[in-house]
Amino acid sequence: MKKLLMTATLLALPLGLSACNKPAEEPKTEAPADAMGSMAMPAEAKMGKGSGTVTAIDMATKKITLDHGPIAELEWPAMTMGFTAKPELLTIVAVGDKVDFDVTVTGNAGEVTAITKQ
Repeated sequence: MKKLLMTATLLALPLGLSACNKPAEEPKTEAPADAMGSMAMPAEAKMGKGSGTVTAIDMATKKITLDHGPIAELEWPAMTMGFTAKPELLTIVAVGDKVDFDVTVTGNAGEVTAITKQ
């Protein structure tokens, strides 16, 4: 039994040592965080319809914040979030209005494309 163990060890030793002569792998580097913005990403536009309450309007940045219910087409739960919108859409509603709206989402940016008071 000792002879078998000794033979197995002697046969395995050269195999283990042969790995010692391999060059070290280059460390993997990650792309800088801002590199993602410059990469061409496939962006499939998705559309949905929702209803909710206007909680903020910022004409300077052309943004509207809506506290909306679930949007089934986008598989979104109810939440409060900001969207871009054309200035003419922002002028027909006010903070506190209950609204129905259409939204188009490309990547992770959403734009309200139509809005009406309830």
